[in-house]
Amino acid sequence: QVQLVESGGGLVQAGGSLRLSCEASGFVFSRTDMAWYRQRQGAGKQRDLVAAIAADYASTYADNVQGRFTISRDGAKVYLQMKSLKVEDTAVYYCNILGRKTGWGQGTQVTVSS
Repeated sequence: QVQLVESGGGLVQAGGSLRLSCEASGFVFSRTDMAWYRQRQGAGKQRDLVAAIAADYASTYADNVQGRFTISRDGAKVYLQMKSLKVEDTAVYYCNILGRKTGWGQGTQVTVSS
């Protein structure tokens, strides 16, 4: 059974940094492409892809976080280092298997104040 537990969110001022963590279990993590998504308030159930990291560690980013966010993985965890945060980065952040649309964890709230 796939389990995903996100942590590391919080309240930060614009320009600040946060590091999110996701602990994964229930599948062969080392062979699985992973991703971070975010759900902004008012967006309904839409979750936008923020960054993805393949099993071979190749990474991709949404245009609006390129150069500010860094995705990484280690063991059975995937991380999202966020720098130069903007108010528009405020959202609930989720990790999941890339392309998987079910079995979301509880997410972690990131709030960026101006």
